[in-house]
This record gives sequence, structure tokens and C-alpha cells, in this order.
Amino acid sequence: MDKIFITALRVDAVIGIYDWERKILQKLLIDMEMATDISEAAGSDDIQHTLNYKEISDRVVEFASQSSFGLIETLASKIADLVIDEFSVPWIRVTVHKPGAIEAATDIAVMIERGQT
Repeated sequence: MDKIFITALRVDAVIGIYDWERKILQKLLIDMEMATDISEAAGSDDIQHTLNYKEISDRVVEFASQSSFGLIETLASKIADLVIDEFSVPWIRVTVHKPGAIEAATDIAVMIERGQT
């Protein structure tokens, strides 16, 4: 199985469990690793035979920016479900980063995998 990566997709969203977090937009970075067979696309040089990472990125940004989950775990899971369902991706690994969430750390993140490779 081949893989397509989208790294550090920036989204501003309402995310968090504290009252003050529910009132602001916070920067999130989303990484996606998607398994698919790209052999037909490689042979035809046609975007119709592969995952359109622009469409996937736009859809994930739209979804995440309109969401207001308490946990990045929930957001990561919902993004995985969305990409699998809407783009027929058989397997995905999603990492949602919440930089600055903890003062002493540069970043915190959650990584999930869904589907079959």
C-alpha cells in the first residue's frame, strides 16, 4: 500500500475543556498519513486516480474550523472518520497537535489510526 502525507495543516478552532478555551480560537496543526494504491495514478498521471490532497485538506480545514470539541482526541477521531467516509481512504493516521497547550512543552499531540492497510 502506498501512502500520501499532509503535514502541519493549520486550523484555528475552538478546542478545549476549560471555560476560557471555549471563548477563543486556538491554533492546531494536523498531520495525515493516508494509505491508498497510487499505481494507476502513477501510470496515467491523472489526479482522478489518486487522493486529491487539496480537496482533502480543504474539507478537513472546513470541518475542524467549524468544530468545537473539548478534546483533540475527539477531533482526531472525527477527522479520520470524515476522510475514510468522504474520500474512500482505506487507512489513515491522524495526528492533531495543540502547540502551546502546556507552558513547559512546545507541543502536545494525539495520534490515532483507523481502517485497514
